[in-house]
Amino acid sequence: MPDQSPPGFITPDWPSPSNVRALTTLRTGGVSQGPYQSFNLAVHTEDDPVRVEQNRQLLKRYHQLPRDPVWLSQVHSDHVICIDDIPAEAEIPDADGAWSKQPGRVCAVMTADCLPVLLCNRQGTRVAAVHAGWRGLASGIVTQGVRVMEQPAEQLLAWLGPAIGPRAFEVGSDVMQVFTDKDARNEKAFNQVDDSHWLCNIYHLARNELNALGLTAIYGGDFCTYEEAERFYSFRRDGKTGRMASLIWLE
Repeated sequence: MPDQSPPGFITPDWPSPSNVRALTTLRTGGVSQGPYQSFNLAVHTEDDPVRVEQNRQLLKRYHQLPRDPVWLSQVHSDHVICIDDIPAEAEIPDADGAWSKQPGRVCAVMTADCLPVLLCNRQGTRVAAVHAGWRGLASGIVTQGVRVMEQPAEQLLAWLGPAIGPRAFEVGSDVMQVFTDKDARNEKAFNQVDDSHWLCNIYHLARNELNALGLTAIYGGDFCTYEEAERFYSFRRDGKTGRMASLIWLE
């Protein structure tokens, strides 16, 4: 049976301008079944596409979105696109971030362990959303997200949405080496498990990158998609699963 509760969601706890709207969906309140139960928003899974579309329409109605989000084909890149001139009938673009300076354009990224990062400026004239898995972080997706804002770092706010937490994200020495080679301060984001495995704090890595760019107004970063199975999808925990969406737009 479909979930009869309203769609679950989180709103960022950050001092954004009043015309900036943002949220991250939870896995509850939709119509998907099985491992995708219930508010899966991703068509690239093996979920029934009709149910996914029903969930997307429910998202739009419940949150009174000004228009459909621009959904991305996420490929773990450092590519961030402007969505202001993308027509509704356009093909889904390959990118891992979206930004806008036009009211009513909804930036969106989907995650199920990777880190969604939402950005806005203090004037309320630009917003962005980026999808930052470890590969995206290593390639500089967060840096690109900040650059497209074209604002001094002190004028920007960042919110780190639900991602896999530091007690659950085990990686190999190769991943640890990538980040410590990039910035020696990243060593503090890793706790050694054995000779070849480390627990990684993806929130710490993102904060380090944002701090290196001069951005200090950073919020969120206290969730764990892996441990909170009732609220979040987690690819690492479940394998076959759905996706949450993190959305941001200007009113």
